Amino acid sequence: MVDLLVTYMEMLAAPRGAARASPLPGAIVARERLDPSSYLDLYRAVGGPVQWDQRLRMPEAELGTVLATTSTHIHVLRVDGEAAGFCEFNDIGQAAVELVHFGLVPAFQGKRLGPFLLDRALRAAWSHQPERLWLHTDTHDHPAAQSVYRRAGFKPYAQRMETFPD
Repeated sequence: MVDLLVTYMEMLAAPRGAARASPLPGAIVARERLDPSSYLDLYRAVGGPVQWDQRLRMPEAELGTVLATTSTHIHVLRVDGEAAGFCEFNDIGQAAVELVHFGLVPAFQGKRLGPFLLDRALRAAWSHQPERLWLHTDTHDHPAAQSVYRRAGFKPYAQRMETFPD
């Protein structure tokens, strides 16, 4: 078991102003329906360095059900067709929508693609008119995660130590 400091953040209004421009030619964000195999490939590429394992421990049939649910939306960032990152939301259509996963493949980090992906995905999530979006981040996540979330409009509302499987 490992103890992690978990920070809970929320966003109570949609992003204002114009959508963030693409920082690279050929970079696009679109909602995609991924099969479990494609999803897990991208999940590993993004989450491996920061020790994501939730979806890896999930039975494939259960993951398939989650991915097929109409309230699960996955927005994939592609650069010249190559998957560079993704943003996953649960509970689209409900009052509170959770941003479950967000990140970039390491080779695409440091190019301003994270804020671009997050902005585009948040605008899509807010188009369903929730009352709030929320997320949690922990000490294993990328060191810049909280600052990216803050710049996008999220504010912390709780912080606590939590124990997770090793």
